[in-house]
Amino acid sequence: GVSAAVADAGAYLLAGGVASLAAPTDTAVLHSAGVDALRVAEAVRGAGGTVVATGGCFDLLHAGHARTLSAARALGDCLIVCLNSDDSVRRLKGASRPILPEDDRVDLLLALECVDAVLVFGEDTPDEALRRIRPDVWVKGGDYSAESLPETATVAEWGGRVLTVPYHPGRSTTHLAAALARVG
Repeated sequence: GVSAAVADAGAYLLAGGVASLAAPTDTAVLHSAGVDALRVAEAVRGAGGTVVATGGCFDLLHAGHARTLSAARALGDCLIVCLNSDDSVRRLKGASRPILPEDDRVDLLLALECVDAVLVFGEDTPDEALRRIRPDVWVKGGDYSAESLPETATVAEWGGRVLTVPYHPGRSTTHLAAALARVG
């Protein structure tokens, strides 16, 4: 019951919380600097917490990304970022992308206090990654509508919710890349 859940949550926190979930080093698919995204989701869910996830390319991390990630993290007890692999970004954005390789994008995301784990996926959509972590809440920036997202149906499979957080106009990787190209 409740006493067991409280005891489990206390033990989890005493063990170091998310940081205690170091993954074996051979988890190439779930490489998130040694933290296994699936174990994070299972531990938080097991302690009665809310698992939040978001996703994207996160190429040239900017203030809009940081605000979206922070807002997403505030909606639950952990934030797992589903990150498009380099191959996936190339298919979606073109041959000149990503600007930063996926290992660097993972490191930058994990350097943010609001990000607990990163799950790299190679498909064009995060549907399979979402089925693996089964977040309670899937978050996207306000430049999307929950109704128009293809992954809305996927998240509904286990009763999850899809939410959008405010969009921050004028902040985009495409605009940053263009500005950098002008500077040379």
